Amino acid sequence: MSTIVLDSSNLYGTDNNTLVYKFPNSVKFDNHEIAVQSVTMYYSWENINDTTLSNNVFSLQWVSGTSVSTYQIVIPSGLYEVVDLNNYLQFFCIQHGLFLIDDNQKFVYYAEMVVNAQQYAVQINTFPVPLTLPVNWTAPTADPVTGQGAWPGFPTATFNPALIFPPSFNEIVGYAANFSTGLNQAPSPNAGQNLSFYSSVSPQVQPNSSIYLSLSNINNKYAVPSSIVYSISPTVAFGEQINSVPPNFTWNKLINGTYNEIRLQILGLNKQPLILLDGNMTIMLSIRDLKDSGLGEIMNRLQGNK
Repeated sequence: MSTIVLDSSNLYGTDNNTLVYKFPNSVKFDNHEIAVQSVTMYYSWENINDTTLSNNVFSLQWVSGTSVSTYQIVIPSGLYEVVDLNNYLQFFCIQHGLFLIDDNQKFVYYAEMVVNAQQYAVQINTFPVPLTLPVNWTAPTADPVTGQGAWPGFPTATFNPALIFPPSFNEIVGYAANFSTGLNQAPSPNAGQNLSFYSSVSPQVQPNSSIYLSLSNINNKYAVPSSIVYSISPTVAFGEQINSVPPNFTWNKLINGTYNEIRLQILGLNKQPLILLDGNMTIMLSIRDLKDSGLGEIMNRLQGNK
């Protein structure tokens, strides 16, 4: 049995998802198998991305006077937990003056996203915006230094800000595509009340909760695509190191032929190449010759080949 090692020196391209191991000389594989021995890499793939996932946008509706404004919230690509999404929503509200300052100088927001562990859901809470400024409260004014926006004006009728989740952002928080919490204005029976909403399906906060290793030179007839040899599910926080060692080698037969390289790709759950932010990794593969181990002869006998 032989071992080959792929690391950052074997990376091909700019997305850190393809590694190419070139043999010193062309190698003939006529009765060989290959398996993943170990994987060490960093949890560095995003769950919000504008190009590969198209899930970085949702909307907020707000009423000033009688006018309804729809704000598009564009999230920078990255890896976010629900608390991070809520923080970004609050940051957006600060930029556009969509908050008030209470008598303790604390910012008051009128929509939020929180994790409800008991319901296994993302809970959305919205709160009625007052018609006038509460006593001893202040409204934000524009500040070009901090980027804070100015209060857009009070509504003529109470409302709750509406959050709208388009495809594919809706999957992150577990709501139907284009779900809206609604403005909750009269004649709604709940006008002037706090509202709460819960995910209707399981939130897919990380669309790529597992990843696949795909290897050239094999044909695994039980996998789609047929090149998949291994999967990894991170159990660490974003940016931390993943160490994955299979309890038993899963051997895959190498296609007979003469090769000068082996190519490995890292795929997402959609079976497309996954963009990794950190290319620092070490992947060890084991290759065995069935003839040397005697397994080839045993297999031939079992298959009736003399």
